[in-house]
Amino acid sequence: MTSAPDRPEGLNAYIAVTAAYWAFMLTDGALRMLVLLHFHTLGFSPVQLAYLFVLYEIAGMVTNLAAGWIAARFGLTSTLYVGLGLQVLALIALAQLDPGWAIGASVAYVMLVQGASGVAKDLAKMSSKSAVKLLAPTENGGLFRWVALLTGSKNAVKGLGFLLGAALLGTLGFVWAVLAMAAVLAVILVAVLIAMPPGLPKGRKGAKFSEVFSKSANVNWLSAARVFLFGARDVWFVVGIPIYFYAVLSDGTEAGNRAAFFMIGSFMAVWIILYGGVQALAPRLLRAAQRPEADLIGAARGWALALLVVPVILTGAALAAGQPQSWLTVLLVVGLLLFGGLFAVNSALHSYLILAFTKAERVTMDVGFYYMANAGGRLLGTVLSGLTYQLGGLPLMLGTASAMVALSAVAAGRLGRA
Repeated sequence: MTSAPDRPEGLNAYIAVTAAYWAFMLTDGALRMLVLLHFHTLGFSPVQLAYLFVLYEIAGMVTNLAAGWIAARFGLTSTLYVGLGLQVLALIALAQLDPGWAIGASVAYVMLVQGASGVAKDLAKMSSKSAVKLLAPTENGGLFRWVALLTGSKNAVKGLGFLLGAALLGTLGFVWAVLAMAAVLAVILVAVLIAMPPGLPKGRKGAKFSEVFSKSANVNWLSAARVFLFGARDVWFVVGIPIYFYAVLSDGTEAGNRAAFFMIGSFMAVWIILYGGVQALAPRLLRAAQRPEADLIGAARGWALALLVVPVILTGAALAAGQPQSWLTVLLVVGLLLFGGLFAVNSALHSYLILAFTKAERVTMDVGFYYMANAGGRLLGTVLSGLTYQLGGLPLMLGTASAMVALSAVAAGRLGRA
């Protein structure tokens, strides 16, 4: 993998894996928006909506822990193929949902399907993220640039998926939108199976599952910081803010619902695309090529503290407003977009540092452990998103996000002391 003749083949394989991952994330973003808006219009409460995504995140935790070993044992392309195939099956299964079922049965069924989708996503993610460590140049900040470009572009594509999901729901309806995505992803899977270039490692038979647990203090502290960073995002992102925007944008008519779907999907898409764009620019913003790794480790805590300012201000504004106000809605839009930019720099730093801290021979193990923590943060944020919004509205939800960012800063402050 390190010789000059091998690198072009490996690079072609990396490009193929990344393109397939982009297609996967487009459907992943669209599916999240479809499920959230569709079931909200059916009368699901914020807590019930959060339940729909709980198994998705639990499955992500388990999958990431196992995927590192699976990729080390069977190869990176195997995890990609299984991930794409499982997502196609999950989409087809979701289209079989019967509107006549009781709410409890519908929740249970969607949770199971979302769980399968969570497994699929993290198997696909493992292939793409681990390939960066094996193929990226190490000089002049090359690793940071490649990581930032992959992660930023992935999130931009996922942002388009949010908009796509809202648009498909308003035009094709839930069932046909889900089936259309399944068909497109199936075509991509067949193309990748036929045309995947050689170059990525095939796996090693001696890989042991116990190796997934990291003994590196830096990997463990970074994983802890990741838990609270993504918990802070999802506590408002998953349920609370979309439901708040729906309440202030829709007048309850069919036309009003369609308009609200489009505006909510547009905001979520713009947020994710902005987030991805800033991630891709993070190496330039941080002057990574000119800075030693120790400086970037120290920057992780500083950027977490800068991020903390935003939810603290928004929490205070929500407390002052009491009820939904037009000025509060505008402030939320501006504040959450600023949150997205600062969050992107934090996320890009984390994504670079996990690859900087790990060694090539155990990259899938450490990346899997780290993304298990990432999924754990999303799970925590998902549960708290519905719970805090239902119990205390915007102030409790945003205050919880503030506390999580503060904990992320504390964990990031421990990096480099191993």
